[in-house]
Amino acid sequence: MRFVIIGAGRVGLRTARVLREEGHEVTLVEKDRDRAERARDSGFEVVEGDGSREDVLSAAGIESADGLGALTSDLNVNFAACSIAKHHRTWTVLRVDEDYREEVYEKYADEVDQVIYPERLGAIGAKNALLGGSIRAIADIAQHLQVVLMTVTETSPMRGYTIEEVALPANSRIVAFGKADEPMGLPLSDDSLEVGDRIAVLADFDVLEEVRQLIVGETLAPEGGVA
Repeated sequence: MRFVIIGAGRVGLRTARVLREEGHEVTLVEKDRDRAERARDSGFEVVEGDGSREDVLSAAGIESADGLGALTSDLNVNFAACSIAKHHRTWTVLRVDEDYREEVYEKYADEVDQVIYPERLGAIGAKNALLGGSIRAIADIAQHLQVVLMTVTETSPMRGYTIEEVALPANSRIVAFGKADEPMGLPLSDDSLEVGDRIAVLADFDVLEEVRQLIVGETLAPEGGVA
């Protein structure tokens, strides 16, 4: 696939590298000359200019791009780039800073395909590292919803039960299930939960702890107590 990334700073350049490593074609748009040169030194095609301008995006090949990532630290530039890309029926990803969270949901989220918060994504990664192997946040779906991957342990109260028998709290549901040695798939009512099985749960933040206790069970905290 072919992507246009607006911004060759920390977030934009790292994203471009990951896409390139997976075999995709990437063009970066950057108005800062030093950043543009660093990106070229890294082997990327770079168009120097303001990513909020249609002529600059055209030079980057927006008409034939599969997706545009507006990843600068300037919300106005990012939104303008996404607006132009939507006219070309291009998938759009808008970066915002944490401070803009409420504003984006009210004003911008309906106008683009995806909104990302680099700070929030970094926090999810840190939380996953701290929690260890039995719980892993996958994605924020909305302001108070998250998809979390949980692994059934020896202490799980639901060990031996079927999916149909798992009584999750309100505002949560099982969206995928996988046996320990098999790929994830749609949950079936007669799937049984055994140690090592994985369950993806969509849940409101307020009930995540209750869901964890049901699926994972009690785990030892770093201090030696029970988490």
